[in-house]
Amino acid sequence: MPQQQIAPGKGWTARLADWWGIDSGWERVPADPARAFRNDAWLGAAFVVVTLVGTELARSIGYFEDETVPVWGLYVLAAAGAVPLVWRRRFPLTVLAVVYLHFLVVGLTVPMVTVLAPLQVVYFVAMFSAVAWARDRQAMVLVVGAALLAMFGWLSWQFAVGSGVEGMVEQMGLAGERPGLISPVVAVTVYNFLINFAYFYGAVVAGQLMWHGARRREQLADQAATIERQTAELQRQAVVTERLRIARELHDVVAHHVSVIGIQAAAARRMLATDAAAAAAPLATIEGESREAVAQMRGLLGTLRGIEDADRPGSAGPGGPGGRAPEPGLADVPGLADDAGGLDVEVRVVAEDGTVDDVPAPLGLSLYRTAQEALSNVRKHSTARRASVVVRVDRRPARRDDPAADRFPHGFAEVEVLDSGRPRQGSAGTGLGLMGVRERVATHGGIADVGPRATGGYRVRVRLPLPEDRP
Repeated sequence: MPQQQIAPGKGWTARLADWWGIDSGWERVPADPARAFRNDAWLGAAFVVVTLVGTELARSIGYFEDETVPVWGLYVLAAAGAVPLVWRRRFPLTVLAVVYLHFLVVGLTVPMVTVLAPLQVVYFVAMFSAVAWARDRQAMVLVVGAALLAMFGWLSWQFAVGSGVEGMVEQMGLAGERPGLISPVVAVTVYNFLINFAYFYGAVVAGQLMWHGARRREQLADQAATIERQTAELQRQAVVTERLRIARELHDVVAHHVSVIGIQAAAARRMLATDAAAAAAPLATIEGESREAVAQMRGLLGTLRGIEDADRPGSAGPGGPGGRAPEPGLADVPGLADDAGGLDVEVRVVAEDGTVDDVPAPLGLSLYRTAQEALSNVRKHSTARRASVVVRVDRRPARRDDPAADRFPHGFAEVEVLDSGRPRQGSAGTGLGLMGVRERVATHGGIADVGPRATGGYRVRVRLPLPEDRP
């Protein structure tokens, strides 16, 4: 849950409420309650052991010479203060109340037990745990406030009514003397109040900071999960959109093949009546066009596999019949240099005469879109001011020792975009454009090399297999 924002002009009470998390509605719970309880049980057991050892050491030093409580009673009273820590995260406020009730009761009857160092640490841990782990923040403020009030009330009573101050002054040998500017009685009183204030203030502040840190970590985890879900959804939408665009493009090409087949079939039918030998040429054209159309349809179905509902209502607008301009092809790649948006683009074509125009329309369109996307990325995300585009068409069959011979048995068409810039800070993209490039490569069974260059800059290279030559 996001942190509350304090509006300008709110008083100190609203700021305190926000700091204590009273109205946050967020509850801190262990990620693994069973494991947390086991760890707390071990912690409580360790404190019990240390407290018992500390009691025996204090008894051996002579702390309890004036106490009438039996030895076993001292052990029981000391251990009773540490046992509640076993439940410090499961019932933090209850543990705080029990531990500080133990402090008051034992402090009034056997005060030397409460001053043992292990129990002082226990009181600190109980206060810290209550502030850091209390799920009801309003109840936490009330319980912690009551505990602090009781502690300082007990301390005030000891100094005002009891003989604690006089005893301390006598033990220090300062009775009737004034070594400093302040009276020893006043100095001892203020000194003890400062120690207790630092003690309790440290426990409360440390616990509250721990609570705020846990809340921020959970908020960051929730935000990261939300961003991950949104990114996955954007990627899925980008894939679907790209596949639908590929489907529309292939639809146009396949429609072209079917039109050619119809025209050539009509010509062959007329020639059969007069010159059967002359009908062989249109029939060969029909054969080649039909094979290419089937191959493209298979690629389309493979690309769209996994989409449950890829149909869109047709329209008679720009996407309808007669409403679209011819799609660009491989021969149009040099024209990208004229529309580079201030980027200096050098285009080289490495191909025999006529081979670029012979590249099938779907392949040419995919290579054109690849070059277009790569140049757009250079403009947006790179410091480079120059880029090079190389178009290659090779009709020669791949060598048998070539690992990619099976992919390119009839040659390949390729486009490669290079730049020597560095990534521009603060301009990281979503990667959806390059994802579309990979979708196109997968559609045509090609290969892609996309990533940073060893010598600096970035490379986008896509190679697609050419179909077999038709007569």
